[in-house]
Amino acid sequence: MARKRKPLPETPEPASIESLSHDGRGIARREGKTTFIDNALPGEEVMFKFTYMRSKFDEGKAVEIVTPSADRVTPPCEHSTLCGGCSLQHMNPEVQIARKEAVLREQLEHFGGLAPKEWLAPLAGPITGYRSKARMGVKYVEAKDETLVGFREKRNSFIAQLRTCEVLVPQVGHRLNDLRGLMHGLQSRSRIPQIELAAGDDIVALIIRHLDPLPEADQQALLDFCQPLGWHLYLQPGNESTVHRIWPALTGAENEERLYYRHPSADVELAFHPTDFTQVNAEINRKMVPLALDLLDIEPHHTVLDLFCGLGNFTIPAARRAAKVVGVEVSQAMVKRGYENAARNGLENLEFHAWDLSQDVYGQAWAAKEYDRILIDPPRTGALEMVKLMPRFGAKKIVYVSCNPATLARDAGELTALGYRLKSAGVMDMFPHTTHVESIAVFEKK
Repeated sequence: MARKRKPLPETPEPASIESLSHDGRGIARREGKTTFIDNALPGEEVMFKFTYMRSKFDEGKAVEIVTPSADRVTPPCEHSTLCGGCSLQHMNPEVQIARKEAVLREQLEHFGGLAPKEWLAPLAGPITGYRSKARMGVKYVEAKDETLVGFREKRNSFIAQLRTCEVLVPQVGHRLNDLRGLMHGLQSRSRIPQIELAAGDDIVALIIRHLDPLPEADQQALLDFCQPLGWHLYLQPGNESTVHRIWPALTGAENEERLYYRHPSADVELAFHPTDFTQVNAEINRKMVPLALDLLDIEPHHTVLDLFCGLGNFTIPAARRAAKVVGVEVSQAMVKRGYENAARNGLENLEFHAWDLSQDVYGQAWAAKEYDRILIDPPRTGALEMVKLMPRFGAKKIVYVSCNPATLARDAGELTALGYRLKSAGVMDMFPHTTHVESIAVFEKK
């Protein structure tokens, strides 16, 4: 028989916050035991309530800030203490960025014993209204006869009841209450688990995941909501391959299910399907790409290799500067998208190849060539397999864009062992109000 868990104390208790955890919670030590406390910053005295008690550590949530930190600010969103989409809205945005830089410094030192010759100025952008891609849960609660639309609550699987979201693009973030009303009015409200948002520079698309066929009345209600706003409407009855647009109506023309975003610095426009991977922060992306290309120091006669190239986010702008650019990505669909974007921008000096870059590249024609410059933008797992091959490519300069400072640091250690020097590094605030650290590093051949 399972042991009954002791009830949690209901009376708030005091705590002194010593530091911040990797997921943005304050850390207090009480009677030799560590307690992780939401909505608490280092240096603060708080009153908190327990949310979970374990043998080795406890968890809680600050209900009163007795002595606030100088770094504390008023969160821009009314749901910040409930919603799990953000963890640091109560911290000064400049301090958030400084903390992310400290994490990158610590990881480089810990894993590779490294420090760049130069620290790049942090790349910052808007701290609200920045998120152009998101997946939100939908839940009809029969007992209360209400429908929830939003992200998960902090530390549990319940969907937070949100009226607004200040980090989503305003077209959607300020209409969550309307979306909730729309979902609640559908006959199929209990069979719709998810809404996905994708926004280009000019157009918003919604993807409605539904577990059963939607009645005609529900489809019409969705159309009546999206059409006046000019939002593209997609339905998803099964896995991702079943996503299809129902408005605007398809004509059968190739590549018409596309949104677009622009890189003004390179005078290019990239097309993407709403389910494609794209950077969620459009403003940071518009700054990040020219920064990376400037750091690569591309000259007109150079050949450039872009690894983990996706739909050509760096590849297409790089082709404006280089003699030849080769992009490699695991997905054949992304290779097709890359060529589509090359043609859209009148560029012919590109090649795209589909290959799993965690596998041996022996026999791949692109891998048998040398390159002047290399750009790497891998997933969280990093690019260790490709990093080990860098000497064969002969590039004098490598720019590594990372979404995980731990794997960047690991790969940086490998690059330095292979004869490269860590010239510069810095952070980019791709996800304000979260502990996610996006960074960029430059390596030069010694």
